[in-house]
Amino acid sequence: MPLGVIPAGTSNGMAKSLLDSVGESCTAFNATLAIIRGHKRSLDVATVLQGQKKYFSVLMLAWGLIADIDIESEKYRWMGSARMDFYAIQRIFCLRKYHGCIKFVAAPGFENFGEPNELGGEIDELNSNWVMQDGYCGPTFDMKGFNRKIEGPFVSIWLHNVPWGGEDVLAAPDAKFSDGYLDLIVMKDCPKMSLATLMSEMNKGGHVRSPHVLYLKVKAFALEPGPRADEPNKEGIIDVDGEVLARGRGTYKCDQKTLMTYDKLHIKVDQGLATVFSPIN
Repeated sequence: MPLGVIPAGTSNGMAKSLLDSVGESCTAFNATLAIIRGHKRSLDVATVLQGQKKYFSVLMLAWGLIADIDIESEKYRWMGSARMDFYAIQRIFCLRKYHGCIKFVAAPGFENFGEPNELGGEIDELNSNWVMQDGYCGPTFDMKGFNRKIEGPFVSIWLHNVPWGGEDVLAAPDAKFSDGYLDLIVMKDCPKMSLATLMSEMNKGGHVRSPHVLYLKVKAFALEPGPRADEPNKEGIIDVDGEVLARGRGTYKCDQKTLMTYDKLHIKVDQGLATVFSPIN
């Protein structure tokens, strides 16, 4: 069943990506017209898995700086879209870093990113947690392919399925709708003034060329989130498609229940699993 996307939120990353692919502005009118015309295109879908819980994602996953800005700026929702820029300034000058580790299956041409990953007992652990249910349950995972890793601390981890994260954030300029890969943007360390400059270039995708940023494509990804480097008794937020997937200790609204816990999770892509209405085929 094709899905129609009409921009009616704060960021509208999916609608922006679809309409910008043909040079059209991100408006409800243009999005509605694209649906009426009936052109369709395939879209990759990522499955986020933690034990017996799963979540299907079509836009992005964030942990660290980007997730903190996206979720914690909710307290300034009365400011409209300006809340993102306002809170980003606060987070840059009170910068947090998070301990943790990421493991991934790199796309062809990106195999030299990170360090070799020594495979352990997590293969059996992941397979034993896979529970078949009615309907599509997502792809199977084989940890043997997770041969690369990067250790923290991190400023930000950002996975993207489409180019735009918001109407003015070209998060992953090389992302494709159905190439079977996620674009991974990693930031381990960055001086505050350089970070401010980097963030100001996100509207045109210039941040991925920064020497403080690693930009690559992955087929599968594992996140092992840890505590904040400056306050080990506090943890972070995992944000998927603009919604809170998991909250750690001491985070914004940490008393609220989330779908998953602040712990290891795995992500894998199904190429072209979904179909969306698009301005062109």
